[in-house]
Amino acid sequence: MARPRKCRRICQMPRTTRFAPEDGGAGEICMSLDEFESIRLIDLEHLQQEECALRMNVARTTVQTIYLSARCKLAEALVQGKSLRIEGGDVRLCERSGGCCPDVCDAHCRCGERDCALCDRPRKDS
Repeated sequence: MARPRKCRRICQMPRTTRFAPEDGGAGEICMSLDEFESIRLIDLEHLQQEECALRMNVARTTVQTIYLSARCKLAEALVQGKSLRIEGGDVRLCERSGGCCPDVCDAHCRCGERDCALCDRPRKDS
């Protein structure tokens, strides 16, 4: 029996969920919300895969798989002129309003709280 998929944490929903070429495109690619989050964290926020994994509450190897899938989908949409739709996936939105982790409290915890509910580790200075 296969192991159940772990729900992935995302910090924010995409502002736009559909991108399409001006001519309408030659098909459509669907990117999941966790794939979108991996692109946002690694490429936009410049996090390492380990930091991304902590934020998403999954293993680093899982982030690597999610990220590779997302990059392949982006490339296919750009190169082949396909529309890109972002939706679905086993995700839960972070409990913090306005996105997560604005302050760095140490190398493992980015939430600024005494005990980190995001990565389940206490701050080093506590």
